[in-house]
Amino acid sequence: MVIPSSSVAKADIAVQSSKKVKYVYSFDEGNKNMKQILGGKGANLSEMTKIGIPVPFGFTITTEVCEYFSKHKDYPEGFAEQLQEKLRLLEVKMVKKLGDPVNPLLVSVRSGAAVSMPGMMDTVLNLGLNDSTVEALAKKTGNDRFAYDCYRRFIQMFGDVVMGVEHHLFEEAIDKLKKQRVVKMDTDLNEEDLKNLVDEFKEIVAKNSKKSFPDNPLEQMKMAIEAVFKSWDNDRAKTYRKINNISGLKGTAVNIQSMVFGNMGDDCATGVAFTRNPSTGDRDFYGEFLINAQGEDVVAGIRTPMEISKMAEMNEDLYNQLLNAKDVLEKHYKDMQDIEFTIERGKLFLLQTRSGKRTAQAAIKIAVEMVEEGLLTKEEALLKIDAKSLNQLLHPQIRRGATRNVVAKGLPASPGAASGKVVFTAEDAMDLSVDKNEKVILVRKETSPEDIAGMHSAQGILTARGGMTSHAAVVCRGMGKCCVAGCTDIIVNSSAKKILIGDLVINEGDIITLDGSTGEVMLGEMEMQEPELTGNFRTIMEWTNEFKKLQVRTNADTPEDCKVAVGFGAEGIGLCRTEHMFFAEDRIHFVRQMILAKDENGRKKSLEELKKYQKEDFVKIFEVMEGRPMTIRLLDPPLHEFMPEKEEQIQELANDFEMPVEDLKLIISNLHEINPMLGHRGCRLGITYPDIYKMQVQAITEAGIEVQNNGIDVDVEIEIPLVGMINEFIYLRDVVKETISSYGEKVNFRYKIGTMIEVPRACLIGGELAHEAEFFSFGTNDLTQMTMGLSRDDLGKFIPIYLDKGIIERDPMAGIDQEGVGKLMRVCVESARKEKPEFEIGICGEQGGDPESVEFCHNLGLTLVSCSPYRVPLARLAAAQAAIKN
Repeated sequence: MVIPSSSVAKADIAVQSSKKVKYVYSFDEGNKNMKQILGGKGANLSEMTKIGIPVPFGFTITTEVCEYFSKHKDYPEGFAEQLQEKLRLLEVKMVKKLGDPVNPLLVSVRSGAAVSMPGMMDTVLNLGLNDSTVEALAKKTGNDRFAYDCYRRFIQMFGDVVMGVEHHLFEEAIDKLKKQRVVKMDTDLNEEDLKNLVDEFKEIVAKNSKKSFPDNPLEQMKMAIEAVFKSWDNDRAKTYRKINNISGLKGTAVNIQSMVFGNMGDDCATGVAFTRNPSTGDRDFYGEFLINAQGEDVVAGIRTPMEISKMAEMNEDLYNQLLNAKDVLEKHYKDMQDIEFTIERGKLFLLQTRSGKRTAQAAIKIAVEMVEEGLLTKEEALLKIDAKSLNQLLHPQIRRGATRNVVAKGLPASPGAASGKVVFTAEDAMDLSVDKNEKVILVRKETSPEDIAGMHSAQGILTARGGMTSHAAVVCRGMGKCCVAGCTDIIVNSSAKKILIGDLVINEGDIITLDGSTGEVMLGEMEMQEPELTGNFRTIMEWTNEFKKLQVRTNADTPEDCKVAVGFGAEGIGLCRTEHMFFAEDRIHFVRQMILAKDENGRKKSLEELKKYQKEDFVKIFEVMEGRPMTIRLLDPPLHEFMPEKEEQIQELANDFEMPVEDLKLIISNLHEINPMLGHRGCRLGITYPDIYKMQVQAITEAGIEVQNNGIDVDVEIEIPLVGMINEFIYLRDVVKETISSYGEKVNFRYKIGTMIEVPRACLIGGELAHEAEFFSFGTNDLTQMTMGLSRDDLGKFIPIYLDKGIIERDPMAGIDQEGVGKLMRVCVESARKEKPEFEIGICGEQGGDPESVEFCHNLGLTLVSCSPYRVPLARLAAAQAAIKN
């Protein structure tokens, strides 16, 4: 076989060729540790060959060839010769020859990346057939029907995968013929029918591709290899990698394997099986098979397969061979395996094994039981569980197998699922939910802190704007609410109370369902299933404590959230956002009264009222936390966020305060800033209005004294936000100290004063700040925004395009940008620890619940991570995994 290489390509690989790079490996040359080069499928085929599992022989073209081909649209020097060499070896092993008119070799050409991407890339079976070799196959097997069944399958698959002919055209031709013959199944067609299909399929290919179907097997192989390489960059593969955060791979390998046939008659079969139940984790052999079929028939649903246990009734010896093979593979790989097999004339062959995809419930059960069986250590078991998958266990989910009528898709901002009537305002959400006990979905262009009560009342939140750390996303995760954010497929017309999705109109009161784990929006109400937290879950969480080094705290600002987090094993509160306490209906009035006060006395009067509420909140939270450390962030958002936006609300407020509407509008307008996230907020607000921070510290102090006196320990960390200059911190630290000191010997609880690191400049002066502060907490949401020059609420306008074009591999708000933001964090940590070696440093942005970010924090030597309550188990597992791996 000759695959041409351009002179440019030859020049590019001159250095490589001098090193005699190996581009093609026979199955007896590789092993399971070579996934980066051979892909998962190739590495495992080699491993199975090595341990004596019956595998049809073949060879693997490495991922490096795919990488080269993707860049140059050509092959590296030396590849063609290696390919010819391995093909000759395969022909010798099989005592057959590709294209031979008497004893032809037929092969499959299949993809296989280092990370399993089931169904995302392309496969071709029965390659090597043409008008000559099909006759040889028929004569050799004595089965004309079988031979022409393989030939029509090959033309159909090759025409679709390699030549770009739409799959449905072939299916329509088959259906038409079955109607003419008055039969239901493909297997009911006779050899003459199949011969006619072969001719018709060739015509379909020629008509729709403008090319004749190739009859040279070497040309077929060349075209198939190229098609598999090109499938690495098809839309579904790129989407799968994006969804599953798969990056850094060279490409796909190509596996060329001698064919074995499950469609030669009733003593042949093909199937797919799991060594344990992938849904429940039960130790049952789980799978399906078809008699007289090829592999794609099982997957495509052309025929209804039988349960794997039925094989024992048909051929007990073969079934026992399969049981033995699955036991050998599971013990060898120390994991539940997903296997593909074919039986040809009573002989069993395995075509693939890989770690099986499984639900979180199954993953936990399998991990615990494999430790009990002595197959895994605790450390190995913990590493087998995908930390992100734990979200499935902690929120209601749509019933498995339910049909989904998906009409739009946004960002999976907060996991879980919810159904309810569409409403467009927080007030309507409260009215229907509280007063009429109806389930609602709150739909907004974007949410604001003012919507907090309505969000609490709703079953789920859908927004047209915003990202993974937008207001809606952060609040919903904290509440354990389902949220789909940044759904650009929808147009929200709040005034008309309609959602527009193309020609589809969804009106207020219509029922929709959200899946916050996938970002899907569906029409109608879906049946739900509640999360099932088993004893195995508790066992896994206990194991995490044996290995993790990082503390795992929670972001919470209500007693209810704190109880949930403590139940999930939170070791404290890493972020209590005090501003959330101000938005309740009975408090927002006093906040606005403070803002509108004409003098200092008026402002102090309002603050006294607010202090009562703040103290009450802190008392309740301290009682729940029972001495666990609690980081309380002083007021952070700009004041305009507490003012109304709607005309009727402004009019109502003006009436309450007996002031002209125009005067109120002017005050609100003056509070608004061009870029409020970089404006008058955080410590800047505390410096210009120190009475606000004094009031909050008084509330903390009085609550601490009261709870400590009642016999419950209190451990408080008071956090000053948005510090970027040393004198900002010193000024406000002294305000906090003086306020607490004013209570004298009454102060009987532990407290520290520190700062949130969210301004890049603060990272650069970490040593100076550490000299004055008692702890740091990275606010990675704002630190990411400021470092990258982004607005997290506007990311949806361009980040999806950046992802599609490969400019970035991941939404920068979904995890720590280790190359940029991470370097600033490292500078800060190193300078702070140089000043104080045992200095406490944590992270409290939502990225504290991202497994990759947790591992980065572990490697950086942080003290703690903090995340929303429902992500605490995820963070605990990720922290243990990071400690085990590092």
